[in-house]
Amino acid sequence: MIDSLSWATVYPELLLLGAACVIAIYDLFVKSPLRGSTHRLTLLTLAVVAVLTGYMASSGETLSGFGGMVVSDPMGNWLKCFAAIAMLVTLVYGRSYAGARDMLRGGELFTLAMLALLGMFVMISGHNFLVIYLGLELLTLSSYALVALRRDDLQATEAAMKYFVLGALASGFLLYGLSLVYGTTGSLDIPTVTQVIAAGVDQPQVLVLGLVFVVAGLAFKLGVVPFHMWVPDVYHGAPTAVTLLIGGAPKLAAFAIVMRLLVEGLVPLAFDWQQMLAVLAVVSLLVGNLAAVAQTNFKRMLAFSTIAQMGFMLLALVAGVGAGGDGSNMTNAYSAAMFYVVTYVLTTLATFGVVLLLTRQGFESEEIADLAGLNQRSPLYAGVLAACMFSLAGVPPLVGFYAKLSVLQALLEAGGSAHLWLAIFAVLMSLVGAFYYLRVIKVMYFDAPSQTATIEAPLDVRAVLSVNGALVLLLGIVPGGLMALCVQAIAAMMA
Repeated sequence: MIDSLSWATVYPELLLLGAACVIAIYDLFVKSPLRGSTHRLTLLTLAVVAVLTGYMASSGETLSGFGGMVVSDPMGNWLKCFAAIAMLVTLVYGRSYAGARDMLRGGELFTLAMLALLGMFVMISGHNFLVIYLGLELLTLSSYALVALRRDDLQATEAAMKYFVLGALASGFLLYGLSLVYGTTGSLDIPTVTQVIAAGVDQPQVLVLGLVFVVAGLAFKLGVVPFHMWVPDVYHGAPTAVTLLIGGAPKLAAFAIVMRLLVEGLVPLAFDWQQMLAVLAVVSLLVGNLAAVAQTNFKRMLAFSTIAQMGFMLLALVAGVGAGGDGSNMTNAYSAAMFYVVTYVLTTLATFGVVLLLTRQGFESEEIADLAGLNQRSPLYAGVLAACMFSLAGVPPLVGFYAKLSVLQALLEAGGSAHLWLAIFAVLMSLVGAFYYLRVIKVMYFDAPSQTATIEAPLDVRAVLSVNGALVLLLGIVPGGLMALCVQAIAAMMA
């Protein structure tokens, strides 16, 4: 019999599942003009979930349920809270775009978005290999369907097929790696796996082989080189609202399963997986930044930018465990990684929010040239996008600067000449990245307008986008609160 404590660990998941089912059934009986009620119900559910997970996180309690397969801790609950907010903002930004492209004929967009978020929540809460994998599959299957939601769009259909094929391959990598770890440790529960590995296993070579496949699967979900092939094609081919849905909240869930599998489960093998992550970080920074320079399509540029940004985030994970298993830098390094991924998602939301505003019926604002003269058409939206570009480039006093600084500090505090060279390389690659971010700002402020159409936006979109842009600046000036939250969450997880 499942006790009440177990159910308490999955209240947000139950709420999401119930709401997704209600919306799916409700939509069958709702006429097209009333689809706005489905949208409002979805947003209300996401707001309630965000408040609930935020309350659970602020309590500081760590609960374990269902025989240890699920955990509710501050890190997981804060990531759920931020993921729910990110999904809510995504649907606020994307509704007009989806409506203009006939993506709201049915309620699939809202139902699939809720199920994708449910998959993220399961991934974040999972303390068992199978639970994490089930959450991952729920997210990815929902994402495949969302990319192909415009069934008559050949570009979106092609992107969905590429995403499906490569995603299935990556899922196979991860599942095979987890099976090898299970075969050597005899357990699927993360705490037990840690204990068995620390005590020593009979076949360490098989364990390391499993680790290689696990890291490969995780690298695909993060979109880092050499498992990045799907990122530019899916970002470019998917409807822009779906691109934001894939590029925003799922990054939080991907960070969570990296923490669950590598930091909590396979930390005795930290020396091995940190070397792998260091290589992935270096090649991601190199390929992502250099490829982004050559892009003229804004969505593809942001895709390669994402690859580089995730490579930068991996550097903090490399700095966690020092030589000889020294874990004194773990909280500092992993909290820097959490801060980085949260602020990256915040900046991505505002960036795509402006892009979605510039689209209209029959016109996709995808090329960098489409941003020409944006400041003359709307100083507010040009200012928000400029703040996002400066933040992604790491220019003070925006939040991206502090995020990069915290990662570099974690690297340097880890000590060792290898970490010093990694930090220097990261700074040099950031200078390369600054070129293509500043190019966007130059086009917005100094090029003649290519479009003269008035930029119209509903009141809720203008309000949310203004707050979103303000947070990019405010959290850069006063980052202490969010960083303290990340430190407390990571410390509670490591306890």
